[in-house]
Amino acid sequence: MIYTAENSFDDISGKVVADFGCGCGTLGVASSLLGAEHVVGIDIDPQSLEIASQNAEDLEVGINFIWSDIKNLKLRGPLVDTVVMNPPFGTRKKGSDMEFLCMALKVASRAVYSLHKTTTREHIKRTALRDYGAKSAEVLCELRFDVPQLYKFHKKKEVDVAVDLWRFVP
Repeated sequence: MIYTAENSFDDISGKVVADFGCGCGTLGVASSLLGAEHVVGIDIDPQSLEIASQNAEDLEVGINFIWSDIKNLKLRGPLVDTVVMNPPFGTRKKGSDMEFLCMALKVASRAVYSLHKTTTREHIKRTALRDYGAKSAEVLCELRFDVPQLYKFHKKKEVDVAVDLWRFVP
C-alpha cells in the first residue's frame, strides 16, 4: 500500500501522513521510512500503541501516537496530506470501516489509502462519492488476506478474505 502510494502517486515522501487505526504501526513506520515529513498514528488500543511506539523506536523513526477512537476525533478541515489505514472491516460492528473513511476524507487534503472487503466494493464507492464528498474512488488492486483466529468473536481457525486497496481523493 505505502509503496504504491509513493511510487505511483507521490503521496508519502515529504508529506504529513496519518495512520488511522495504526495497530502495531506498520503503515506509519513504512510511511516514515519512505520519507514522510511527519507521521501520526491513531488507535483506540493502548497496548497496540505501546507496540507501535516500540516498533518505531526500534526502526529509529519518529512517529507521534494518539490514543483515541477515530469517531471521537474532533478534527475539521484538511490537517494532513495523506491518510493510510487498514480499518476494521465492519463485520463485527457494522459500519465501523465507514466511520474511518468518513473521518479520513475530512482530514486529508491529498489522498486516502484504505483496505476494505471486496464484497463491499459498490457500497464503498457509492458512499465515498455521494455521501462523503470524495472527488474520486479507485480500486488499485485486489488482495487476499488470510485472517487467523485472533479474537473470541472469530468462529473459524482462519478465513481467506478478498480485500480491495482503495485510493480516494478528498
